Amino acid sequence: MAFYRLSRTARSLCHRHSSLSAVHIYFHSPLPFTHSSRHSRHLFQVSGNFHSDNQFYNGSNSFSSIGAYHCLLQYSSFSAVPSDEKREKSKKYKSNECDRSWIDVYLPEKARPYARLARLDKPIGTWLLAWPCMWSITMAAAPGSLPDIKMMMLFGTGALLLRGAGCTINDLLDRDIDTKVARTRSRPIASGVLSPFQGLCFLGFQLLLGLEILMQLNNFSRVLGASSLLLVFSYPLMKRLTYWPQAYLGLTFNWGALLGWAAVKGSLDLAVVIPLYASGVFWTLVYDTIYAHQDKEDDMIVGVKSTALRFADSTKEWISGFGAACIGSLALSGYNAHLELTYYVFLAAGSTQLAWQILTVDLSSRADCNRKFVSNKWFGAIICSGILFGRLLS
Repeated sequence: MAFYRLSRTARSLCHRHSSLSAVHIYFHSPLPFTHSSRHSRHLFQVSGNFHSDNQFYNGSNSFSSIGAYHCLLQYSSFSAVPSDEKREKSKKYKSNECDRSWIDVYLPEKARPYARLARLDKPIGTWLLAWPCMWSITMAAAPGSLPDIKMMMLFGTGALLLRGAGCTINDLLDRDIDTKVARTRSRPIASGVLSPFQGLCFLGFQLLLGLEILMQLNNFSRVLGASSLLLVFSYPLMKRLTYWPQAYLGLTFNWGALLGWAAVKGSLDLAVVIPLYASGVFWTLVYDTIYAHQDKEDDMIVGVKSTALRFADSTKEWISGFGAACIGSLALSGYNAHLELTYYVFLAAGSTQLAWQILTVDLSSRADCNRKFVSNKWFGAIICSGILFGRLLS
């Protein structure tokens, strides 16, 4: 239809100006462009506006036939293969659009590198750190009672700050490694947007805010919480020393399973919190091994270690075992905490979500590994809901 409209337009002009005969001849010759729907729609728009555009038609003056038609082709942009420059601009535009987040929209320009350093645009890490805290606080509630909402808000804020501090420490220690890995070379310190000194100052600010939260807990919790900093500061070094940095991350990320109970009770019931803590460690071994498969090629080049490299083709067998141990530990913790049967219904749902991750993940696909990794926020939510109902009904 679009070509028909343009043909009629050209013939109409040809009757008024004899010089357009060349355009008519040129038009009916084979054209070097494809008949895609996008190009046809664009051509339809151009032909519809042809008479009103002085660039191509002027009632009082004739124009060069061949030159005008070439100008029309250039104007409508329906050549067979776009130029390299156009392709490059299109790729860059799409890449920039994908990389944009709420940080770019709402934060001042000077604050954006610090927000990225704390990974505020990637909240999954905060969720994974917060869920064991929420499990523990909810499990420590009195039978038939809701958990302490104020305590959950404190721990949620603390998870955000501690996760950000951990990322800052990691980027400071790994800045030389990050420049060699495609996924991490754009991080603020590795890319040079922030200096190491600025990173250290920001770390001090985050720890100061975290200390303010810790001081609102009881004395036992303060000591227990402060002791976790040893794990936080040493974790980034583990990938240089052992193939099991994911296990060390599990010890670090799930400290809240101990701290949440202590903040509510002022002491630890080891029969409840040790299995709960262990379940979090096994859970971390599942999700962070999946996550590590995104970087396994780069890790081999750089020379750092991970369970993804340690397990290799046996990864699914290993993480299946860790998943089973996670569910078993959660069941034992719930039993010792005297949670009602409802808890085990949710636990079954959580085990289904975990099994789905393990069975369906494509370990050769970075995108799929990331999708399965991010889905763990739902596993944490399912378990927390089970503990809540199991406690309310007990």
